[in-house]
Amino acid sequence: MWMEQRFDVAVIGGGVVGLAILRRFAIAGLKCVLLERGSDILSGASKGNSALLHTGFDAPPKSLELRCMKAGYAEYLRIRQKLNLPLIESTAIVVAWNDAELAALPGIVERAHKNGVKDVRAISQTELRLKEPKLANIAMGGVFVPGEHIIDAWSAPLAYAHQALAHGAVILRNAEVTDGEFAHHAWILTSKQGKITASVVVNAAGNFGDLVELMARLPPFTIKPRKGQFVVFDKPAYKLLRAIILPVPTARTKGVVLFRTAFGNLAIGPTAEDQDEREIASCDQDTLRWLRFRAIALVPALAGIDVSAIYAGLRPASEHKDYVIEALKEKSWITVGGIRSTGLTASLGIADYVSQLYDKNFGSLPKKSSEQFWTPVPNLSEGRIRPYMKGGEIVCHCEHVTRGEIETALEGPLPAGDMGGLKRRTRAMMGRCQGFYCSAHIAEITRGRFDGKP
Repeated sequence: MWMEQRFDVAVIGGGVVGLAILRRFAIAGLKCVLLERGSDILSGASKGNSALLHTGFDAPPKSLELRCMKAGYAEYLRIRQKLNLPLIESTAIVVAWNDAELAALPGIVERAHKNGVKDVRAISQTELRLKEPKLANIAMGGVFVPGEHIIDAWSAPLAYAHQALAHGAVILRNAEVTDGEFAHHAWILTSKQGKITASVVVNAAGNFGDLVELMARLPPFTIKPRKGQFVVFDKPAYKLLRAIILPVPTARTKGVVLFRTAFGNLAIGPTAEDQDEREIASCDQDTLRWLRFRAIALVPALAGIDVSAIYAGLRPASEHKDYVIEALKEKSWITVGGIRSTGLTASLGIADYVSQLYDKNFGSLPKKSSEQFWTPVPNLSEGRIRPYMKGGEIVCHCEHVTRGEIETALEGPLPAGDMGGLKRRTRAMMGRCQGFYCSAHIAEITRGRFDGKP
């Protein structure tokens, strides 16, 4: 029984960063466990984001964030085909809409080149209109970023989780850590699934990171969750843009982005609203209305297209502009905090950096096995083969989700733990009707399947 075992590493937090770290240690041969407070993985900050793969062109130079983003970007490209992960090579353009923003473009190019992203260049108003003819005529120029891409935010961490499990890791859900004691060179973590003993703890608890950190020390950061709201336009909007349309950033935020999704929509967001609430990310009509009007101002053709969905997510922002990742050797503890919106891109790079901290402070990692197990996940993105194209009963007609996909998501080494987890594994109930027509059918299929088991 896992409660009677002693693990080499316990990772607290089942978001994309925690799962990437778990994967890295499991592949290296360590005995690992992950504890997630929710009933499924990605139940916190990782469940709501823009799903973009960033080059790091606009990251703070020489920052840890930039280092992890570049490493994570490169590793995603190396492994994505073996894990069946999507990549839509969209490119991005930072667009200037007034004279002040136009004057800021050379600085953006200069920073990109300092960050090693050498293919970034300024483009004229004429070239901008050739690339994006549906943009409003008031666009004055831009910065072209060829390497920015669109991915699927949910398939990647699921693949990391499956690969970690294939290498012997344990993932416990409904396992909120409520206390911890460090004695005799080991941690005893008290969770809602029982007590866990581990030689080293990695705190990747996201929006609860500073509270978890109190088990080891006074936290060097304070999490102030930053809410981001999004508006998603219906499928016809997808063809209106080719690139990701980025704003000229401010000192506080990168601003709202217009981007196509891997699921065939066009979305705008996120906002940047600091709040004290760590779990609930609510939407409000005034902000959603502003986002829709802003999108129409940038792409006037959106005025004739309906909004099909709205959502909000929370980013674990801290008072620091950079990530807080460090090892406490005397406490057998590794802190991974303040990972904001770039965490999806940087997760694999963060995992590599954390493994280096482990190697330096807690002993050399075992040699990697010559046989690595690859765990490809089902494809969710448009533009690639999906199960409905081969026949079978379609349950969710808006997103063309088959009964077979739902059944698959409810089985295997890490079955969906709740309805949110099922949505993230299949896209069911996430289309135009938001489950109005299919939710009863799906409730019948899932009856008795979400029982709170770890």
